[in-house]
Amino acid sequence: MTAGTTATAPDGTEVVLGEIGTRVVFENGRVRVWEVALDPGEAQGWHLHHNPYVVLCLSTSPCHMDWLDGSPARQLSETVGGSVYRAVSPVHMLTNDGDAPYRNRLIEVLDLGEEASGTPYDAPAGVAEAGFAEAGEIPAKVVLEDDDVRVRHVTPDAGAAYTWRTGAYPSLVVDLDLSTEPLTGVRYVEPGESYALPVKAEQTSGYNIVELLYYAR
Repeated sequence: MTAGTTATAPDGTEVVLGEIGTRVVFENGRVRVWEVALDPGEAQGWHLHHNPYVVLCLSTSPCHMDWLDGSPARQLSETVGGSVYRAVSPVHMLTNDGDAPYRNRLIEVLDLGEEASGTPYDAPAGVAEAGFAEAGEIPAKVVLEDDDVRVRHVTPDAGAAYTWRTGAYPSLVVDLDLSTEPLTGVRYVEPGESYALPVKAEQTSGYNIVELLYYAR
């Protein structure tokens, strides 16, 4: 991570880089998950990514991304439950232009970036390649498909119980309910293991299931 280091704009202006998120809510040798929280009018500050990353939207508001190299700003319009996957990119900053809070979970894929540990991937023998619901069909739709990752959005009915079993690659199950404490709202599920999604008394924004497809290669 480069927080605290200095970067220079084309006009010679120097800026001190900050963190890529508000706080880390989960971390292991494969992934690091950040909470990004911006109130209306708030800016995240200049930062730099060293690992590919997945963004999961929890609360949406119009935002824009500025680039230190002077490239045109990028306007963002995200949907709760939606997801984007980005490779490393030049120094940039994010600003909430709307009148509502913006919240996401940002998942750094450490295996594919500068912080890769080099630890071999060990998929257990006899495990089905694809993940699946153990009992009943999880009402999920794929919101992102890439060679490296797949993201599904799951919106269970109130009181409904579902269990997700991973395939030959790990999954992260991320609770999109803003009333859930972020530190407990992320679950890393190893290949071949199962995870029972917490049952909610009322329907919420649901969950994102992030499958690390590269693991099985």
